[in-house]
Amino acid sequence: MEEFRFKEEPTIIRVEKDAAEVAETVEEKVETVEEAAEPVVEEKTEPVIEKAPAEPAPKEPEIIETMDDYTAEIEASLKKIRTGDVMECTVVAFDETGVSVDLDYYAPGRIPAEEMSADPLFSIFSDVTVGEQFRAIVTNPDDGAGNIILSRKEADAEFAWEKLQEMQEEGTVIEGTVAGITKSGVIMYVEGIRGFIPASKLDLNYVEDTEPYLNKKIKVQITEVDEGRKKLILSAKELLVEAAAEKKLENINRLSVGAVFEGTVEKIMDYGAFVNIGDGLSGLLHVSQISENHITHPKAVLKLGMKVKVKIIRIENGKISLSMKAAKEAEEEVLNEEAAEYKSEYVPNNPFAALLKDIKLDQ
Repeated sequence: MEEFRFKEEPTIIRVEKDAAEVAETVEEKVETVEEAAEPVVEEKTEPVIEKAPAEPAPKEPEIIETMDDYTAEIEASLKKIRTGDVMECTVVAFDETGVSVDLDYYAPGRIPAEEMSADPLFSIFSDVTVGEQFRAIVTNPDDGAGNIILSRKEADAEFAWEKLQEMQEEGTVIEGTVAGITKSGVIMYVEGIRGFIPASKLDLNYVEDTEPYLNKKIKVQITEVDEGRKKLILSAKELLVEAAAEKKLENINRLSVGAVFEGTVEKIMDYGAFVNIGDGLSGLLHVSQISENHITHPKAVLKLGMKVKVKIIRIENGKISLSMKAAKEAEEEVLNEEAAEYKSEYVPNNPFAALLKDIKLDQ
């Protein structure tokens, strides 16, 4: 019997080998497909903007301090304060015992309450403010507690006269409070100096009783300054005269020529009389305007305090001219007009009068 051999065995082995290669190839392709399926993330880059180079900041000038910059402070700190020195003071605090001041010095200053002013009405709480500046004289350079004691009152007495002279020359208006009264006037302190207001200068007219003026606030001007005699004279009259003149002008501007007033005779002169018509206004009633009849003197008709009817006939340069004659004529005209109006409106009770009023009879 003949032996049969399979010739394909080698082929089978080759096929298995090829299958393995195929399987490996398939796996590589699968991996390749999976890698291709992964999303690709693109990296974004911001556009590059070129900036102009920044200018270098200006250099601040270098400050070089020298000893000259501190010369004033050094000299001030080395200055020896002595009794009698005049110091510039700035108020930093105050209480009932006195005022604390800055002297621009290493030691503080202190002014006792009684050394602030010679004015008896002076009050620390109402007349002193923080930051206020004034001059004061050293009375004690060291009180033992490191304070410099000063007196503003002495400084005022030394320098006030110079300021008062300036105030007089400039016509400064001063508002003050009357601190005392006398039989002939009142006392007022200005810049710590005792001033006197005569009774004749307190008001427009002489003041007989000065007592009501005590503690009263009034406005005055300086009329006399005499440092040698320690004399200071004040006056309120000039200011009152000026105010009265302005008020009078305002009242006059409200008047009109032809207005009739009932006035009071307040002064009789040879050439006429002055009649007060109210609001502080007076007008001249000339002797020729007093009566229709000729008179040689106003006293022939008028008396002081007498009430008279007057009419304004002229206003010129702040002066008012009056007339009794014109007032009487104006009054008669009014009476005549009223009488004429009454006659025109009168209707007689007689019925025949209405029929006959338009009939004219031949003469």
